[in-house]
Amino acid sequence: MDSWVVAMMLGASLFLGAIALFAFMWGVNNGQFDDEEKYLNAVKFDTEEDLNDAANQERKKEELRKRNYKPE
Repeated sequence: MDSWVVAMMLGASLFLGAIALFAFMWGVNNGQFDDEEKYLNAVKFDTEEDLNDAANQERKKEELRKRNYKPE
């Protein structure tokens, strides 16, 4: 191969790598990879009864938020 082909391939790969790094850093800074509760909730609520209890608790929280409830 000629040296200009190697230089062109090296430049293109550096350019594409820089774009990928920029996109990854942008995603990290904007919280694209933050999913703190997904696996935690899956472990906490194993049975159907536990899931129903969790759903009822969420409904109660939403009702309190709608009423602007602020505990002391």
